[in-house]
Amino acid sequence: MATNVRRNLLTGAVTVIPVLVTIFVVQFFLDLLSDIGRPKVVVLANAVRPISPQAAAWLLDEPWVSSLLAIGLTLVMFYLLGWSMTRLVGRQIIQTVEAGLKRIPLVTTIYGATKKFVDAFQTEGGRAQKVVLVEFPHARMKAVGLVTRNFVDEDTGEELAAVYVPTAPNPTGGYLEIVPVRELVPLDWTVDEAMAFVLSGGTAGPERIRFSRRLVEAAGASGLDAMESKPNPPHKGLPTQLRAEAELGARRLDAASR
Repeated sequence: MATNVRRNLLTGAVTVIPVLVTIFVVQFFLDLLSDIGRPKVVVLANAVRPISPQAAAWLLDEPWVSSLLAIGLTLVMFYLLGWSMTRLVGRQIIQTVEAGLKRIPLVTTIYGATKKFVDAFQTEGGRAQKVVLVEFPHARMKAVGLVTRNFVDEDTGEELAAVYVPTAPNPTGGYLEIVPVRELVPLDWTVDEAMAFVLSGGTAGPERIRFSRRLVEAAGASGLDAMESKPNPPHKGLPTQLRAEAELGARRLDAASR
């Protein structure tokens, strides 16, 4: 009896948790849109009041009406803003606003960092090589990361990458890692696919994933091709990458013994 009760409780919890999370996320964004548009509802109600006081009171006193109208006005504002950005006048207005924000010390720091963060995740052409696997929290484990920028180590000249590692279920509370580019495993994922993978706890993702780094040697692809074409390789039973690494180690030992 106790086993059945626990099983039913667990089944019910597993069934309802995705629904509750979805409702929570949707409600959060709807509340955010409503808060943005609520001042515009007040302005609209004040404009309507001289014509129809009853309509103005209805817009302000009915919570569902004011919330729905606020969300609608916010979406219209976003649409018009996006449309204006495709026109020269809209771009000039945004540049003027940005120039004004740059004169405010704290605001320009927050705005500039946020804008760069959002721009870094905008993909063009569907697929983006900005999604990678990074060794985190240690070498035997990897996490999905988003490359935000690349730069060079001033001492060694090595190419480095700033990788943002989002966490589940709240991807905004992630980690920022500075990692050598050669240690990253590039994934052929879009940013949307990566975020869906993180938010779903790994349940929404591909059946296959590239976990290990590709073998890149100074000898170049021709050297690797030559090793692959050898008859009767000594490590034929191993996977291609491990076999190439073993053969390369044997070649180095042979060269050192000469």
